[in-house]
Amino acid sequence: MIVQRPPGSARALRGSAESLPVADRSFDAALAVNTLHHWDDLAAGLRELRRVARKRIVIFRRDGQKGTPLWLVERYLPVLAEPRKSAAIAETIEREVGLVTEIPIALPRDCSDGLFSAYWARPEAYLDGNIRRNISNFALVSEPELAQGLERLKADLESGEWDRRYGDLRSLPELDLGHRIIVAELALPS
Repeated sequence: MIVQRPPGSARALRGSAESLPVADRSFDAALAVNTLHHWDDLAAGLRELRRVARKRIVIFRRDGQKGTPLWLVERYLPVLAEPRKSAAIAETIEREVGLVTEIPIALPRDCSDGLFSAYWARPEAYLDGNIRRNISNFALVSEPELAQGLERLKADLESGEWDRRYGDLRSLPELDLGHRIIVAELALPS
């Protein structure tokens, strides 16, 4: 991604969530978007967000225990459900970041962001390899499990079973699938 940036772009730094290459309190806010589930050490990464932020921490994540369950996980890729991991992430955020405000975010039916649950009303998109290559959650599934889940999805779409079970989703304008913006206002040091 760094190589693809146009000439004259702002300087890019390489680092990891657990070791950000910037000074303490470098930014008004620290932001993490759909990334916590990929960190090697969640607590260390959250401490880094606290270290570099002066005023607030903002986290966007999907909590599979909240909102409407995602049919893709429930029926086709249950290996991605991981309720204990989701609960552990929420507990770690509370422990490391402190008091937070949680704002539910419903995804629109035509969400074009390409995040994992963006195609909740357009299941055919998950069969497109180009779309899947841009969704990091699929890297968390073994190739055989992914192939089996996608074959079941394809068969259900061809037979009409998906529409019998979930077809009403196609007409909803938006859906709460557990996406949350989590905001922590940081206390100024005395």
